[in-house]
Amino acid sequence: MADHETGRRADVTPRGFATRAIRAAHRLPVVDQPPTSVPIYQTVTFTSADAEELGAVANREIPGYAYGRLDNPTVVAFAAAVAELEGAEAGFGFASGMGAIHAALGTLLSAGDRVVATAVSYGTTRATLTGVFGRLGVTTTFVDVTDLGAVEAALAAAPTRVLYAETIANPTIVVADHVALADLAHRHGASYVVDNTFASPYLCRPVELGADLVVESATKFLSGHSDVMAGIVAGSTSLVGRVRDFQVDTGASLDPHAAFLAMRGLSTLALRMERHSATAVDLATWLEAQPGINRVWHPALPSHPQHAVASRVLRRGGGMLAFELDGGRDAGRAFIDTLTIPERTASLGSVFTIVAHPPSTTHRQLDDTALAAAGITAGLLRCSVGLEDLEDLIADFDNALAVARAAGEGAAGGRATSPSAEPSNGRTPATDETSIAQPDPTPV
Repeated sequence: MADHETGRRADVTPRGFATRAIRAAHRLPVVDQPPTSVPIYQTVTFTSADAEELGAVANREIPGYAYGRLDNPTVVAFAAAVAELEGAEAGFGFASGMGAIHAALGTLLSAGDRVVATAVSYGTTRATLTGVFGRLGVTTTFVDVTDLGAVEAALAAAPTRVLYAETIANPTIVVADHVALADLAHRHGASYVVDNTFASPYLCRPVELGADLVVESATKFLSGHSDVMAGIVAGSTSLVGRVRDFQVDTGASLDPHAAFLAMRGLSTLALRMERHSATAVDLATWLEAQPGINRVWHPALPSHPQHAVASRVLRRGGGMLAFELDGGRDAGRAFIDTLTIPERTASLGSVFTIVAHPPSTTHRQLDDTALAAAGITAGLLRCSVGLEDLEDLIADFDNALAVARAAGEGAAGGRATSPSAEPSNGRTPATDETSIAQPDPTPV
């Protein structure tokens, strides 16, 4: 006999102590007043009234929950909230941003398919395309997505399943024209997939600009506090349903507590992105005027190569910027090591400022020639601007720049000049059929 209100069998006989302890510890409280926060459904299993209902729920014949790898109410609530902010019909949560990227691509790609991807894509995304999917018979052509003629030529060269871009590229801050790229993709029969991590849906909603799927590392700006790892895929209901099926079979399930923390971050996303953006553009403007700085990239700067595109696709410039030091790797390392406010750590999109030197961290195994081909000069620094006071950041950066200039001058006599700044502004070779060798992609 089952209690159809709770879905559990009614207690009809006395129980021994162990049985009663287990039942007592799992008895659900009665809550007549709705909570103001989404509860954390910290459970893997859900009970059903009978075997028929359990099977129907597990096979998605009726709404409900059966097993945590398939669905969880907290995770579903988080994904639905992000989808709404993205302007998408549906969303699905993942254990990490790379889990989301893997699922989005894996849903669309089969052996023999072809991808055209931005040449300045995140290193681990590039490694996934060339390594994981490459081993399965998928080929990838890397192209400068700011050169629409080159993109069209790459799409026309052979049947293409996916065009892949990043709203704001990691780490070179190249800005993609989603309207134009989505049009090109669809005219050539490809799906348009966008990594929106650096922007967040507050700054840009690629689905509304033509993207078929948008992916984000919710570890970054969405959650915003460097205390949770999560990812999200959003798009049409039918396509996200296929993404969900892929995740069920591959297992990158998002933990409900992580979903709760990421959802908490959504409440302050607008406020944080406004502060990130305001401080970042002021810091970038200050950096442009400093000696020892070759160039600064921030979408809101008139000097940014895609400033006009950014003005159309972004609400604000965002919290990410990059700048190139005169002294190359030595200056970059010295700058990082001298800073006192930013933590020397990985990741981005947090309440605290994070500065990374890709040539000595994420891309440390590449020489200057290989870095230039990837759009990264030896002195490039990536900065995720936090919520600290601007004056404190400027004072700290000013001191670090002085030390970096000295380090760069001391090493200049014993090595060649850094590569030209030209490759690092997003103007990479038009197409590149082969991947640049990547280091261990642990730092982000």
